[in-house]
Amino acid sequence: MVVLEVLGGLVTFGAIGLAMSARVIKQFEQGLVFRFGRLQEGVRGPGLTMLVPGVDQLRKVNMQIVTLPVPAQDGITRDNVTVRVDAVVYFKVADPAKAVINVEDYRFAMLQVAQTSLRSIIGKSELDDLLSNRENLNQGLELMIDTPALSWGIDIDRVEIKDVALPESMKRSMSRQAEAERERRARVITADGELQASKKLSEAAGRMEETPAALQLRLLQTIVEVAAEKNSTLVLPFPVELLRFLERNTGELRKGDSSE
Repeated sequence: MVVLEVLGGLVTFGAIGLAMSARVIKQFEQGLVFRFGRLQEGVRGPGLTMLVPGVDQLRKVNMQIVTLPVPAQDGITRDNVTVRVDAVVYFKVADPAKAVINVEDYRFAMLQVAQTSLRSIIGKSELDDLLSNRENLNQGLELMIDTPALSWGIDIDRVEIKDVALPESMKRSMSRQAEAERERRARVITADGELQASKKLSEAAGRMEETPAALQLRLLQTIVEVAAEKNSTLVLPFPVELLRFLERNTGELRKGDSSE
C-alpha cells in the first residue's frame, strides 16, 4: 500500500510538473525562453513547447502586422501655415529577440518615433505637398521611422498620412483662390474662342470680298433663317457691296453728263 501511495504521489507530482512546464504558442506568435534571466538560443515556434518549471520563463511575441494610429500633430509648414496632421503606421516584428531585449516597449517606442517624425515632416514640407504630394511624404516619413526601428527588430510595412486639418481662415482663402483660378480659366477660354472665331470671320470676309455674289447668297440665307422664326417684323441689312455698286454707277453717269 505504501508503494502504491508513493507511486501515485510521483505520478501526481509528475503530472503537475508536466502541466506547469507545458506552454502553447499560437500560430501567429513566437516564443523566447529566458533561463535564469539569460536568453536561450533559438526561437520557439508555434505549437506545444516544454519549459523547466521554476527555471525557464517564456515571453511570447506577436508576429502579426500591427496597425498603429499616430495622434494628430500640430505644426507649422515651411510656408508658415498652421496645420494638424495625423497618420497611421503598419509594422511587424521581424526579430523577436531584438524587440524584447533592445527596447523596453517596442509599441510605445514606435509611437513616439512616429510622432516626432511626423512633426519633422510637417516642418520640412509646404502646404501644397501635404495636400497633393502625399506619396513622397509617406516615403520620407517611412524612412525616418525605419532607421531606429531596424535596431529594435521592427519591419515597417507602410506609413500613410491620413488627414490634414486646416484653419477655417485658410480654407476660405483656398476657396477664393480656387474660384479666382476657375474664373481666370473661363476668361482665357472665352478669349481664345473669340480669337479663333475672329480668324474664321476674317477668312470668310476675304472669300466674300473676292466673290461679291457670296455676300448676296449669305444675305438670302440670313433672310431664310429669320423668316423661319415666324417673326412679324423682318429687318433686311443693306449690303455694303450694293452701296459701292451704286456709287460706282453714279460716278460714271456724272462723268458721262459732264462730257456732254
